[in-house]
Amino acid sequence: MDERLVAFKRLLDIMDAVRAGCPWDSTQTIHSLRHLTIEETYELSQAILNDDLNEVKKELGDLMLHIVFYAKIGQEQDVFDIADVLNGICDKMVVRHPHIFGTEKVENAEQVEQNWERIKLEREHNRSVLGGVPDGLPSLLKAYRMHQKTAGVGFRWPDAEQAWQKVEEEKAELFAELQKPDNAERIEEEYGDLLFALAAYGNYIGVNPDDALEKTDKKFRQRFAHVEQRAREQGKGVQHLTIEEMIAYWKEAKGEMPHAESAE
Repeated sequence: MDERLVAFKRLLDIMDAVRAGCPWDSTQTIHSLRHLTIEETYELSQAILNDDLNEVKKELGDLMLHIVFYAKIGQEQDVFDIADVLNGICDKMVVRHPHIFGTEKVENAEQVEQNWERIKLEREHNRSVLGGVPDGLPSLLKAYRMHQKTAGVGFRWPDAEQAWQKVEEEKAELFAELQKPDNAERIEEEYGDLLFALAAYGNYIGVNPDDALEKTDKKFRQRFAHVEQRAREQGKGVQHLTIEEMIAYWKEAKGEMPHAESAE
């Protein structure tokens, strides 16, 4: 027997046992598990960003456990079980890949994405193009996905150059609003427009803005930690460094200048 099926059955059996006998597992609901599932998803995301494949394996296991847990609860309530879950996604994959399981021809990944959105709209006539973008997504990722969705039905700039022109346009509008007094609301609006345009531009250059920003956040944290460490070496708190010292230590962290005992 396929060892993958053996392993999956083992997990199902373990879930049956802990659901029946564990004081914690037996009291969980889909609502009590929700925030834990979100946490596990972020942990998987972090492992991916760290290129830690061993940790990715572990986090996938944790997510798989949650999927089986939800399916077990659905089975107890006689609403759905794990077979319904798996058959549902199998049916969806077959329908949305007519170039694999049908006779349709595609030439590239972009056509696959366009077909995916077209098929969803044809089968679910009342569905909004943006209906598949959860409100709860982080805002930057939501902007990126919203543009992907609308691009799938043809609502997009023709090329990366024109998409960048939109970024420049929004930047100019923000700068114009910054020159006006008592204008906080309009400034915020234009700032949001600029961020949205930048997120959309990521689709044209193959960059997920959420991933890119997460990596920059990590880089900033590491470099500022170096500044703090250099301050401690002098018996100071970082708040007691001059801005010139901070910049010098920051450049050290970037590798732009050799490690020195002082910023002088």
